Amino acid sequence: MLEDKTPQRTSLSQLGEFGLIDHLTKNFDVKQPSTLKGIGDDAAILDFKNKKVVVSTDLLIEGVHFDLSYMPLRHLGYKAVVVNVSDICAMNAKPTQITVSVAVSNRFPLEALEELFDGIALAAKFYNVDVIGGDTTSSQKGLIISITAIGEANEEEIVYRNGANDGDLLVVTGDLGSAYMGLQVLEREKQVFQVNPNNQPDLDAYTYLIERQLKPEARHDIRELLSKLEVKPTSMIDISDGLSSEIIHICKQSKVGCNLYEEKIPVDPQFINVCEEFNIDSTTVAINGGEDYELLFTIALDDFDKIKANPNFTVIGHLTPESEGIHLITRANTKIPLKARGWNALSEE
Repeated sequence: MLEDKTPQRTSLSQLGEFGLIDHLTKNFDVKQPSTLKGIGDDAAILDFKNKKVVVSTDLLIEGVHFDLSYMPLRHLGYKAVVVNVSDICAMNAKPTQITVSVAVSNRFPLEALEELFDGIALAAKFYNVDVIGGDTTSSQKGLIISITAIGEANEEEIVYRNGANDGDLLVVTGDLGSAYMGLQVLEREKQVFQVNPNNQPDLDAYTYLIERQLKPEARHDIRELLSKLEVKPTSMIDISDGLSSEIIHICKQSKVGCNLYEEKIPVDPQFINVCEEFNIDSTTVAINGGEDYELLFTIALDDFDKIKANPNFTVIGHLTPESEGIHLITRANTKIPLKARGWNALSEE
């Protein structure tokens, strides 16, 4: 299909703030029974009855968290929801509602925001969350997205970072490192394109990695799966900033040490191939990459038999007394102190 070289551009000033809100939110339906009032008043009204409310928020800023030269706006809208839903899942709670706030510069026409909100709507439908409000305003720095996610859980279901115990097993869902390598591929192709705009990238060999970067998924399935297995984690966190950083968060808040085994870290074959292509150590990427949005959790040793045959889970280590420290055990059986080298939004580098 030929690309439309003269796409329609509708200035946001034609609609005004309230007209824009009405236009972008007209397709959001209310499905959660806890949503009494969504968009359309000064505030949303929620009723969770006897359940506890879980709230998390994230800010995504153009040039810091995403690059629109290779991030489609529809994918960005979807991913913005995912990163917030993932935080609710990391508390072992059920995501139910989100609010969406957007600041845009005048370089964005209405059609661009429609793409963004199409992605938000698709994610809201997939994760069965209601969009119940938010805000829109202007920006002099490009595109800024802030999403607040709300969830519910019975008090006894909620899992914190500080409940891990000496002797617990360290477990991860899915595979790690692919999102980071997807980003490296996209950055490389961007540089090639800047040198030669006529050179169209061939990304067929990197489809899984690029999808993990541009359209990740939150592990909303794990809560129900663990419940069916009759396993309650002792601690839990989502892997947004890198495995090493998240392990250290759990260990510090739970006052324990950890042995992480290099040979146990789950990675995808495509990830291994691309690490070799880039001449990057795969273990370094797998423990520091970030943006995988898998779940990292600990379980009591007695629960091992309940999860050992499940393909969603991989036991990657065990917890130790705090005095023993936090270590990576290499394939050569060398013990190396684990350091947080994952994503740091405030880094000056």
